[in-house]
Amino acid sequence: MKEQNKDNKPQIKQLLSRLQKQELLIVNPRRKNGLIVYKKYHAEFIGPGAIVGGNFDMDAVNIIPVGNLSFVLPQNSPERRQAYKMRRQWVRLTKQIIDNPKSTERAQVILNQFEHWFDVETVANLPDEAFALLVGVLPQTIRKVRNTELL
Repeated sequence: MKEQNKDNKPQIKQLLSRLQKQELLIVNPRRKNGLIVYKKYHAEFIGPGAIVGGNFDMDAVNIIPVGNLSFVLPQNSPERRQAYKMRRQWVRLTKQIIDNPKSTERAQVILNQFEHWFDVETVANLPDEAFALLVGVLPQTIRKVRNTELL
């Protein structure tokens, strides 16, 4: 498992606290960024334009910023509604991957999707455990697929 930059730890703790207090934020829709939110038994990816916090994430136990993470505050009800729709879209994209019964294919698809959304370097710096929790596979499966790609 790769460690996050230690300089980010205070910011991550502060953001996690904000989520647990049910504060509502929107992942900046104008940037390639997002957040992997660890829950007790799984993780969720929250991408650009999606709402984070509120009742959705008060059970967050850890978070990993992806890309140059930035938030905007929802200004009104239509903005919140649109952000909820975006959150649902990100969940649906993940569900499409999870619906595949083959664990190695789920691992391959989530890695490919993140490389498409971000870049190879960003994906390489994210821990196997995060991807595993996103798509319901073991971290070893992610590692195996990553190592196969290098050959």
